[in-house]
Amino acid sequence: MKFMKLGSKPDIFTVRGNITSVVSDLSSDITFDVDGHKFHLHKFPLLAKWGCLNKLIASALESASEEVLIYDFPGGVECFEMCAKYCYGITITLSPHNVGEVRCGAEFLQMTEATEKSNMIYKLEVFLNSSILRGWKDAIICLRSSKPYMPWCEDLKIMGRCIESIASKTCVNPAEVTWSFTNSRPLTSSTPRQASCTERSSSHRMAPVPADWWVEDLSDLDIDLYKRVILAIKSKGVAQELVAESIRIYTLKNIPDVLQEPQTQDTSSEGRSYNFMEMTAKDKQVLETVVSLLPSEKGTSSCIFLLRLLKAASFLDASSSTKLELARRVGLQLEEASLHDLMIPSVSYSNDTVCDIDLMIRIMEYYMMQFQGPQEHERSDLLTGNVEFDFNGSEHRMTAATHSSQLKVAKLVDRYLAEIARDANMPLAKFIQLAELVPDYARPVHDGLYRAIDMYLKEHQHMTKSERKKICRLMDCKKLSMDACMHAAQNDRLPLRVVVQVLFFEQVRTAVNGGLLPDDHPGNIQQPEYGEEISFPEANNGNHRETSTGDENWETVHQDFTALKGDLASIKKRIAEAERERGGMQHDNTSKHMKAKGVLSTFKPEKLFNKLFATRGFSSSESSRDSVSPEVTTEKITMKQQLRHSIA
Repeated sequence: MKFMKLGSKPDIFTVRGNITSVVSDLSSDITFDVDGHKFHLHKFPLLAKWGCLNKLIASALESASEEVLIYDFPGGVECFEMCAKYCYGITITLSPHNVGEVRCGAEFLQMTEATEKSNMIYKLEVFLNSSILRGWKDAIICLRSSKPYMPWCEDLKIMGRCIESIASKTCVNPAEVTWSFTNSRPLTSSTPRQASCTERSSSHRMAPVPADWWVEDLSDLDIDLYKRVILAIKSKGVAQELVAESIRIYTLKNIPDVLQEPQTQDTSSEGRSYNFMEMTAKDKQVLETVVSLLPSEKGTSSCIFLLRLLKAASFLDASSSTKLELARRVGLQLEEASLHDLMIPSVSYSNDTVCDIDLMIRIMEYYMMQFQGPQEHERSDLLTGNVEFDFNGSEHRMTAATHSSQLKVAKLVDRYLAEIARDANMPLAKFIQLAELVPDYARPVHDGLYRAIDMYLKEHQHMTKSERKKICRLMDCKKLSMDACMHAAQNDRLPLRVVVQVLFFEQVRTAVNGGLLPDDHPGNIQQPEYGEEISFPEANNGNHRETSTGDENWETVHQDFTALKGDLASIKKRIAEAERERGGMQHDNTSKHMKAKGVLSTFKPEKLFNKLFATRGFSSSESSRDSVSPEVTTEKITMKQQLRHSIA
């Protein structure tokens, strides 16, 4: 830190209470009342330095006052005393902590060159320009200490010059940094570094200077000054990644709750319990300001950091523009998010849900905005491996990286749905809205979605039949893995038609793959291709069985079988076409091909219905007859009613 001493005489000022006097053989001939503190001084030494003294005396005479009254003196009583001591030649010490306020006081007293050559203002300006503004920490200290006197410091351009000096130094090549700076963070490279305030000199360097050497020192500034400094740094063209790192360090130091787990306690002696609920209105101002300063480029800030800011914004009830901006930034890099950070608690009085589902929907909408425009044939090309990496004007084909991102997000959303499904107050419409935001091509396997739907059905036992059907429409039974199909076939929470579809498509798939049921070769059951094994809750739960009567069961079965006839005919047609194509393409292996056709010919719809009624507890022979012949005579209806009563 730089210092400057003015004057050479010893201090002859004495203070008693709120009265300051000069020890001298001459009695005081003028008294100043500065904000209630009285100074008994002499006119002669003051006249040679203060250009405004005559004006002050004239003002006192007009008011018939024996004392010169001065209100709101810049720098206060201490600054006035230093200016008075300078007139007496008493030694005073100037530093970055007080040079700003003394400069404002000298301006008030008009200690200019017009009054005396090389007056106090001249010497203060030389000290500012030659020492304070050339240093790094000195400029930051001077800027911070000048804030209480902002109107005067702004007019004298003290703050502006400090900000310009700070911003210019952040652009210097790190290899040329010779001043001291604070860096308590470890280097990202393999070079070790002492975690302390490191002194730099041109002849001695302990370690290479990191590119972000300046970020920690700026975190000591108040938020309004920090904003001005960051805007000046941006205008200098500093890398956006460094600006984002500076904002992260500033946030960590000034509102540490943002980057900590809520209600996480540290048991160490120096530990602190962080809680979002303890954040104040000042923290809200800091948060809204740092969000406005974040670089606009995607990826400059980590997704975890953005989600923590969004969580804090919810607790602090930040402005809607702040929340939307954070949601937009999170949406741009949603594939980097974790499920834990996405579980943002709802603090709104408009709903009773545990998590803020509306915020998650908005994030997902911003994510999908990036991919608006791809055509269906482009998506199919990507899924089949025929990917073209070309850019043609504003239109371009989806890249493999884009599809990988969407697969990750789809998996993340399904896990999120499974978590919020446990909330008894979660509206069905919101659940469906979020699930439908994931495009169909991003879900090659529906196991995660099935798990979320099953969890929702389990936690919401009083759903109507139409609501159960509505939520199950989200799921494509053809995209369930073998494990999921086996679970769904025994799941009494699912509507009957969904179970029929699951069994039907599983029978078709096993027939095409070799005519073997999962029970024949349990060791061949494959795990879902979703990147991790998915566990399902117990299916046969007596608390969730459907309570419909026997008439309703028979009527539902009849309607579902009738509706599935069309699907059955379509599937048979597709199987026949597949057989013909395979027969035309494999002339060299006729015997093997005929064997495969024989396997296909063994597929019977009766096998599907036998398995269905074996699961539901109905007669398999009766179900087969109903599935084959939809025309039911009056006599058969009577027999069915008798059978229904016997089952009941």
